Amino acid sequence: MSFITEIKDIINQARQKTYSAINTAMVEAYWLMGQRIIKEEQGGKERADYGKQILKELSTELTKEFGKGFSVGSLYYYRQFYATFPDIFATPWRILTWSHYKRLMQVSDSTARAWYQKEASEQMWSYRTLDRNIASQYYHRLLQSQNKQVVESEMKQITAPYQQDKFEFIKNPTVAEFIGLSPNSDFTESELESAIIGNLQKFLLELGKGFSFVARQKLIRTEKRDYFIDLVFYNYILKCFVLIDLKTSIVTHQDVGQMDMYVRMYDERVKKDDDNPTIGIVLCSETDNDIARYSVLHDNDRLYASKYMLYMPTNEELKKEIEQQKEFFRLQHNTLNEESQETD
Repeated sequence: MSFITEIKDIINQARQKTYSAINTAMVEAYWLMGQRIIKEEQGGKERADYGKQILKELSTELTKEFGKGFSVGSLYYYRQFYATFPDIFATPWRILTWSHYKRLMQVSDSTARAWYQKEASEQMWSYRTLDRNIASQYYHRLLQSQNKQVVESEMKQITAPYQQDKFEFIKNPTVAEFIGLSPNSDFTESELESAIIGNLQKFLLELGKGFSFVARQKLIRTEKRDYFIDLVFYNYILKCFVLIDLKTSIVTHQDVGQMDMYVRMYDERVKKDDDNPTIGIVLCSETDNDIARYSVLHDNDRLYASKYMLYMPTNEELKKEIEQQKEFFRLQHNTLNEESQETD
């Protein structure tokens, strides 16, 4: 082993120990906070709104003292964390990160949740691997399969890229918030929007539900002006076009109306006779607001509800992908800034 390689190994090992210590502290702190919140709620249960009130008051005080990371929504997650995993310190699975546990809390089946928790720990799944496996019903597919090795091999092949980053955990902005660091946010809106759109394109193609890429920034021309649709797909299972427009602010009725126009124009000018009605999706990248508005014209709501929802991404899937890409973009931006400062 060369001198330089040895030094790199020393640094990597030191970083890993640091990240593990931070993770353990985060998991323990959030669990203890959840425990204390529930005890406080139980002590004041004679008032129906007591729980909501203490979360609001606690959020205000903690944010004032410690900054981000203590919104009412975050405090609710800490409460749910303790309620879902009351015996966490009696298990050997504390190496999982807070992001892992937040994802596990979304699994309603307690047996499946315990299995994912155990496997994620023993197999050292990254958050993205766990997320992918839960979303693809890996546990249930494995349970029902006669040839489990084939299912397992496929999973490992698909998630292999997600396992490459040794320090995925530290890149999560919630870690910066926990240790009191302010993430750099001086990136432009157009750069952020472009990054999200590019990754949404990849996400939908990876979803495996019949999406085929058609165009990006597709020109739609009216008599008065030109419009550009962010993404256009064709779904060969549903036999219809899917139009996607991203907004970096709250979705308005005007945005939905504009998408209705896009859908109508596509149905009139592009759709073939044997194609189903075009679907339009308006996405909003602003956190904590409704993420999507679907548009299907010609009174086909019944067709959409009964058939289209089987193959279209859910509101939650779209929201999760957008939030994840926003985090990745911030990380990449911060990394470039750091490298630039080092070379100056």
